[in-house]
Amino acid sequence: MKKTFAIVSALTLTLAIAGCGDKKDASAPADKIALGENVPPPAGKQWRDVVADTPEMGVVMGNPNAPAKLIEYGSYTCPHCKDFTAEAAEPLRKMVDTGRLNYEYRVFLRDPYDLMMALLAKCGGAEPFFPMTEQLFANQADFFTKAQAIDPKAAEAAMKQPANQRLVTLAGPTGLIDFVKQRGISEDKAKQCLADSKAADALVAKVQEGAKQYDITGTPTFILNGKVVDGVASWELLRTKLTEAGL
Repeated sequence: MKKTFAIVSALTLTLAIAGCGDKKDASAPADKIALGENVPPPAGKQWRDVVADTPEMGVVMGNPNAPAKLIEYGSYTCPHCKDFTAEAAEPLRKMVDTGRLNYEYRVFLRDPYDLMMALLAKCGGAEPFFPMTEQLFANQADFFTKAQAIDPKAAEAAMKQPANQRLVTLAGPTGLIDFVKQRGISEDKAKQCLADSKAADALVAKVQEGAKQYDITGTPTFILNGKVVDGVASWELLRTKLTEAGL
């Protein structure tokens, strides 16, 4: 991991950069939540199927009026986030299906590769976002191998190109365009999303706002009903906190 981060961080964006898995106490434990009975989903759906973009440029899954609201800030280049997603994706969906919890994923940007994957994850809209995110994490080891093979001078040259070209150029040797092509996003669409410098700038701004608001120093970071869940970076620990909160 250290070797990988050294490579990707050479192309660091102008952001408050957090480490993967580094945590800082930021709040008191989440309050107890009065949850009541399960909430029926819309006809013909499960709550996991109800997804939408959020003003913070995240994507939320589940009952918009759920009494418990969980936010994750995660980085696509963070191995701790990959491990969490592998363990938590299906258990979280089952909690979401009760209608008592909704779950929002917000990307945290540690480097241009995070930005690249964030733009591609949202390229197909909100509906396929969570499966695409899970598959990007599952592909992390292969991505790291390809990223490590990129000539640093070529990567630096890519980042000096105009804003609407740099991520398209950098994505080629990582295999990410081919990766999303195999999952229903055309090459032209993928390149269009990577070239959208306005969306990239807006996402960077939202990440900076979130980092300041919640004092984010590591990923994954979880916010439950507006409060940072301290000292939690694994599904086992988060599940305990959710249980204590009444879920």
